[in-house]
Amino acid sequence: MDTNNTNQSYLRRIIHGLATLLAGLKVTLTEFFTRKVTEEYPANRDTLVMPGRFRGTLYMPLDENGRNKCTACGLCEMTCPNDTLRLETEMITDAGTGRKKKVLRRYRYDLGSCMFCRLCVDVCPADAIAFDTKFEHAVFNRDKLVKILNETDSE
Repeated sequence: MDTNNTNQSYLRRIIHGLATLLAGLKVTLTEFFTRKVTEEYPANRDTLVMPGRFRGTLYMPLDENGRNKCTACGLCEMTCPNDTLRLETEMITDAGTGRKKKVLRRYRYDLGSCMFCRLCVDVCPADAIAFDTKFEHAVFNRDKLVKILNETDSE
């Protein structure tokens, strides 16, 4: 048996183990002594700026007359992968033309089940829905996450 070769292999493994340990300690110590940058979130709430691409809460922008632009086509509801949106529509007869027209009654949005994929916004032909940059959605009751978007007092 060659004990000298075995001892060299053993010492080589110990030296390799110490070298990797020191390399890890070097990374740890450099991170320990670098200056930390911490965002004081509740304190900087007034100055916090979210990027424009951030998907916070779905809302219905109003047109120049103060009405929502939804045509009640239902494409957003059909596109939503997890049934976050529910449209309640009604057929009415237009007084001027006498033709039947679909009108939006309630636009229900369940923020708790939304996965913010933006498919509903992309498919809307009238640009009637969009995402804003609000991000504080913590509630104690999930029922408060269900919003009626075409009512102004749903906040």
